[in-house]
Amino acid sequence: MVRHYLVKGRVQGVGFRWFVQREAAEIGLRGWVRNTDEGHVEVCAAGDDQDIVELEAALRKGSRGSRVDAIVKHEIADEEAERLGPFEIEGAW
Repeated sequence: MVRHYLVKGRVQGVGFRWFVQREAAEIGLRGWVRNTDEGHVEVCAAGDDQDIVELEAALRKGSRGSRVDAIVKHEIADEEAERLGPFEIEGAW
């Protein structure tokens, strides 16, 4: 399963991307997380159905200091999983 999330709320400047990367890596997902210019965080994750559900629960909970107001999710074709490597933070220095 491949899923794309757009997480809205206070999710930039609070360690949210690092939180997502750590959670996804522990679960064993492939994909990426990055900030958007609009102040949201975008996540693309691939893995087993149950692992995706686990990540989604973590996204709703958020990191310490974050506030998740809404999550917009889209399923992506399973073939897209082939393009995803180990879970990483995009655009981080």
